[in-house]
Amino acid sequence: MLWPPHVYQLLTMSTEFQDAHLAEVKPLVEKEEEQDVETVHGSVRVTMCGTPRGNRPAILTYHDIGLNHKTCFNPLFNFEDMQEITQHFAVCHVDAPGQQDGAPSFQAGYVYPSMDQLAEMIPGILKQFGLKTIIGMGTGAGAYILTRFALNHPDMVEGLVLINVNPCAEGWMDWAATKEEIHSNHDLIHTYRQHIINDMNQTNLHLFVNSYNSRRDLEIERPVPGVNVVTLQCPVLLVVGDSSPAVDAVVECNAKLDPTRTTLLKPAKLAEAFKYFVQGMGYSKYWFYGMVDLTT
Repeated sequence: MLWPPHVYQLLTMSTEFQDAHLAEVKPLVEKEEEQDVETVHGSVRVTMCGTPRGNRPAILTYHDIGLNHKTCFNPLFNFEDMQEITQHFAVCHVDAPGQQDGAPSFQAGYVYPSMDQLAEMIPGILKQFGLKTIIGMGTGAGAYILTRFALNHPDMVEGLVLINVNPCAEGWMDWAATKEEIHSNHDLIHTYRQHIINDMNQTNLHLFVNSYNSRRDLEIERPVPGVNVVTLQCPVLLVVGDSSPAVDAVVECNAKLDPTRTTLLKPAKLAEAFKYFVQGMGYSKYWFYGMVDLTT
C-alpha cells in the first residue's frame, strides 16, 4: 500500500519521535479532559491536560498526517524535560477531524475542512477552554495549520515550534524527496503502517491527506523596514532532522522569517530545546522559583 508522502517526514524527526513506541502511555498529568468541540467548520476532538492559568499561555499541539495527538506527542511529552514544563502550563492537544483513534466515518456528503478552515477552528477551541493565548507546537500538516492560525490571529499566539513545516503549496518534489527517504526506514515504516491500519479510520485519513495536498502557499516574506509584508509576529523555533525530506522546505521557511525572532534547529533533544525556547520567551521564572508560583 502506498502511504502519503508526508507520513514519512515523521521518520526523520528528532530522536524522541524516532525511538518512541506507539504503545499506550500513562496519563501525562492528573487532570485530563477530552471533548468534541463545535467550531465554525465542524466538530473537532480536543484533549486538555492540566488547568489553564489566565496569566500564561497554554501549549497547543497539532499532529501530522497519519498520526493523532497520542501517537505524535505523548511519547515526547513523557520526557522528563517536557514534564518539567507541563507542571507550569496547561497542554491542549487537537486531533484533526476524524483522526482520533477509533473515529467513526463521516456521513455521506461530508466535505472535509481545508487547511485554512482547520486553522479557523482553533479560535473556537480556545474560547471553549477559556484560553487567551497559546504556544503552538505542530509537525508537518499540523505545523502548517498553526502557522496559518498565527498569521490570521497574531494576538493569540505567543510562540511557535514548527517541526518539518512546509509553507509552500504541494509540489511534485514533495513526493520525489520522500521516495528516496523511504528505503532506509523499513522498521519505522512498519510501525507506523501498523498504527494506521489498526487504529485509524482509513477513509477519514484519506480526506485529511487530500486537504493537506490541496493547501495553498502561505506567502510568507522576510520583514523589510517600511514595507508591509505577511510574516509571523511571534518567536519561532523551526525544527528539522538532518536527513528529513523536509530540510529544503524548512530552510526556505527560515529564510522568509524575521531572523531576530527565528531559530533553526536540527536537534538531538527536542524536549530540551523546547524548554529553552519557552524560557527565552520570558517564562524562565517558573524554573527559577521551582514549584513555588509567585505570579498568581
